[in-house]
Amino acid sequence: MADIFTRAAEAAHEANRVLCLALGDSSQQKWKDAPQWQKDSAIVGVRLINNNPETKEHPCFRPYSELPEGQRLKDEMFGIVVRSVLGISLEVSNG
Repeated sequence: MADIFTRAAEAAHEANRVLCLALGDSSQQKWKDAPQWQKDSAIVGVRLINNNPETKEHPCFRPYSELPEGQRLKDEMFGIVVRSVLGISLEVSNG
């Protein structure tokens, strides 16, 4: 059975995949079909949220305010789903 971090990563991945579809992006695969690097990256993201790091780096290496709206939505969705699964307070970030 998967641990809580893997379950949170899967839930967030699937939520983001559906959001991408709504935004017209069908490039995201289902969790079960996703490459291992993508799963590992999602699990790292979950652990970072769980550890509540002081600094945040986005994979696009741009200031958060400069990210495209769709990317910001995906990031917010990921964090909300992960916090929900882990039982962490759902504070809404403003970037």
